[in-house]
Amino acid sequence: MKIVERNHLRKTRRWVVKIGSALLTNEGSGLDYDAINLWVKQMAGLIGAYNPGEDSSLAEGSPSNDPIEIVLVSSGAVAEGMKRLGWAERPDSVYKLQAAAAVGQMGLIQAYESQFKKHKLHTAQILLTHDDLSNRTRYLNARSVLLKLINLGIVPVVNENDTVVTDEIRFGDNDTLAALVANLIDADLLVILTDQQGMFDSDPRYNPQARLLTEVDALSPELDGMAGDSKGTLGRGGMATKLRAARLAARSGAATIIASGKEENVLSRIYHGESIGTLLMANQAPLLARKQWLAGHLQMKGELVLDNGAATVLKEKGSSLLAVGVKDVIGQFARGDMVVCVDENGQEIARGLINYSSDESLKIRGHATSKISGILGYVDEPELIHRDNLIVI
Repeated sequence: MKIVERNHLRKTRRWVVKIGSALLTNEGSGLDYDAINLWVKQMAGLIGAYNPGEDSSLAEGSPSNDPIEIVLVSSGAVAEGMKRLGWAERPDSVYKLQAAAAVGQMGLIQAYESQFKKHKLHTAQILLTHDDLSNRTRYLNARSVLLKLINLGIVPVVNENDTVVTDEIRFGDNDTLAALVANLIDADLLVILTDQQGMFDSDPRYNPQARLLTEVDALSPELDGMAGDSKGTLGRGGMATKLRAARLAARSGAATIIASGKEENVLSRIYHGESIGTLLMANQAPLLARKQWLAGHLQMKGELVLDNGAATVLKEKGSSLLAVGVKDVIGQFARGDMVVCVDENGQEIARGLINYSSDESLKIRGHATSKISGILGYVDEPELIHRDNLIVI
């Protein structure tokens, strides 16, 4: 189990660094190139890709013998596109947003490429949609490409493919995307840089007595009431999405740090174990690779309502789901689609790839496996969802 504590951060070897829109943009007027330059300097120092003697300012707080592998997840494309197009307000039209993303992505990648080049590092642009991580073959291909780029000493710059993505298949925010990338490459640490100091026990905008959380278990139920939503106009992710991201990352054993990107040398200080921001620890055993992939699915095609007995068996034993334990079937889905399993109170307990369509599931719900052939005239699989294709939440 990869339990990362502050004093063990030097031992982490693979980071996903996510930088949010609020940090990357100059109060909404395009990219902040000075800030990008500072973050790239720190990342280059962690990667250890330069001779410290060339520039003493880069050497400060940087490791000399323990390089870090970094994948960067960066927001900012839409904001940069808005500036280039002369738009003062974020448009409501999806096509205008996609146009802004297409225009702005050019500037965003140019900015990173030019800054990393100063430190003799190459970058690679990786644009992903949820479909890329939902399809098992494409998921494995994305993983292989990212790992190969890391192995070649290249810094992948990842973003959601806003130009072609639709609401039905989008990640929703780059915090979630960064967490799924952390799962994808088996990262040790997810660093979310934001315009806030970290996560507080209440909203510091309204409560001056709010206390910064320094170290906490990512799965602690107490955190749910502490995470607020974003009030920003450019970004889509608030503290609630960052908490969700930390929990997603924890499924592969990755710890998460939420910290202010405005802090001087923030990445180097994190590396040296300084108590900066909020460390959300992954105090759980990492899921197997296939289970991580299943857990990363965000788009559910339907819902199965389980009786109390089936819900208990799934939670306690992780067994396959049989039709006899299903009380209701909601939505339209096909064989192989991802569905969510809820108890009688509507609480999600599991999700998995179903062996029967929604019409077939409706017909066999509540019936024993031995009755399926008589009802449908055939039996594809004895289980509604096999345990290998099921993840308990």
